[in-house]
Amino acid sequence: MQYGSMSHDFTGRKIKKKAPKGEVYQKYSGPGYKAKATTPATFRRDDGVTYESVDSDGINTAMPEKKTYTGTLVKGIATMHKSNAVPIIDQEQATDIANMRRN
Repeated sequence: MQYGSMSHDFTGRKIKKKAPKGEVYQKYSGPGYKAKATTPATFRRDDGVTYESVDSDGINTAMPEKKTYTGTLVKGIATMHKSNAVPIIDQEQATDIANMRRN
């Protein structure tokens, strides 16, 4: 019967390990490491493939235009519930959201 520990008995004394019965096998060690034959890496094909997105000289680092809001579509921002900000496009939306908050 075991009392909470596999290596100690119920009084706290260490249990001696018993010698194994029968034939004892050694730890298996597989075949040693053998390196594979290496071949030169061919990760790039130069078969004359051209891409339209790349200039002929291979440099395409033009900075894109910054996107800025002109202020013509959205009239304002309303709050539907707690901190849920909703963009207002026209007067009809503004009255609808105002009615939703009050009803």
